[in-house]
Amino acid sequence: MAKERIGLIGPGRMGLAMVKHLIRNGYPVTVTDIDPDAVRAAEAAGADGAANPAEVGKLSNFVIIAVGFDEETVAVMTGEAGLLETMAPGSIVAISSTANPETVVSLARAAKAKGIDVYDAPTCRGRRAADEGTLLALVGGEDAVVARAAPIYSTFCSDIHHIGPLGHGQIAKGINNLVHWVNGLMLIEAGRLCEANDVDLRKLRQAMLISTGKSAALEQWNTMSFTWALKDMQIVQRLMDKANLGSPLIGAVRELVKEGRKLKASNDVPDWTGLGTDLS
Repeated sequence: MAKERIGLIGPGRMGLAMVKHLIRNGYPVTVTDIDPDAVRAAEAAGADGAANPAEVGKLSNFVIIAVGFDEETVAVMTGEAGLLETMAPGSIVAISSTANPETVVSLARAAKAKGIDVYDAPTCRGRRAADEGTLLALVGGEDAVVARAAPIYSTFCSDIHHIGPLGHGQIAKGINNLVHWVNGLMLIEAGRLCEANDVDLRKLRQAMLISTGKSAALEQWNTMSFTWALKDMQIVQRLMDKANLGSPLIGAVRELVKEGRKLKASNDVPDWTGLGTDLS
């Protein structure tokens, strides 16, 4: 059976890793990006470069969007020289950007009008998992679309969880990341308390990793980044507001991640691992 012709918009730190896994598994891949260097890196890995999303859509029947923000996702799909100008009916657009659920649902309506399906598939576990092909995809969409996407996403995901209909993948990603950022912020404060009392953080970490204090933030502390934390928290806060739910703790986390990002980037945080900070 012929492989799907894959397009990928945004072959950056995460997208390039996806491209490499797809090519390694025999998929033809076409990419585009606003950064020519990103396109060149993907071409060096074996992909074909394209001038814009419309050109990618013309050459592909399954396109993965891996850009940073909602505005970029919308532009890539519905803007000038966007995917929906050229993609054929029966094609699929996979949104692996972290986006507002409302954005995904709105784009799915626009795509459906042209006979194109949307696969809501943000990923978790970060840069190292992307390199290793062990990402987790939190998926929203129709069963048939999810089934068709499975072999493609299995090239770079070790786990794919179908959470529910369109938008539910994005909600699940927001909740997952909310808990992750809470753990990260708490490790900064807990670590400072330990340092004030001359507690050996490395020894305590080893004990906590086999106790109830275990978390992914603690396991991956030296590579944990707060780069996208504020965006995640804004999505979660918007969901809370839409549901008219009080969220004083979430509001506090939204503000605290701003400082967490600055501290982690400057390595001005407790050193739980003894390895420093590695954000490569």
